[in-house]
Amino acid sequence: MGLRTAVEELSSYRLICIDEFELDDPGDTMLISRLLGQLVAAGVDLAATSNTLPDKLGEGRFQAIDFLREIQALSAHFDVRRIDGPDYRHRGLPVAPEPWPDEKVEATAAERANASCDHFVDLHHHLAQLHPSKYGALLDGVDSVRITDIRPLADENVALRVVVLADRMYDRNLPLLAGGVPLDQLFSADMLKGGYRKKYLRALSRLIALARAS
Repeated sequence: MGLRTAVEELSSYRLICIDEFELDDPGDTMLISRLLGQLVAAGVDLAATSNTLPDKLGEGRFQAIDFLREIQALSAHFDVRRIDGPDYRHRGLPVAPEPWPDEKVEATAAERANASCDHFVDLHHHLAQLHPSKYGALLDGVDSVRITDIRPLADENVALRVVVLADRMYDRNLPLLAGGVPLDQLFSADMLKGGYRKKYLRALSRLIALARAS
């Protein structure tokens, strides 16, 4: 769907709600700025949730200063309402469940007809061959996810693919059974201090919530 078609389709709505609104690259920034600007001009109201204030979008992820005009234009469409507090998925719960032995993860997968089971390294090699928009299709027909030998990630490209997969799993509320290191050790300390920090923390929150559900 091109920009013109998207504007025509979405202009029929009075309100468009966007969850977890973020900007990850210059292409997204240019496209979203034009799309939302045209929708607002057509009389569409916008509501969005985000872990980033509108005027800080893109900060630490790309040369946001080069796209200041677009980011300021996006920011102008929103009035900010801050809601501070702990992640509701973690209230009163441990940080992460203990990982299972890999052989037990594999054994439980064999007992379920619709459970997926992948070695962590094989999984992220496969994800690298697909566009992230295709990750949801990997989960079609799956009712639970098993991953063995989870290891700490050092490559940011791999980490961002895992973030997208975590989002698609969470959308489908798929229980996760994991072996290897605890999930809260998945992303490196440097990643959790960098520009994608909020993405990684959201992914951890979602993966841990899914692991608790298994």
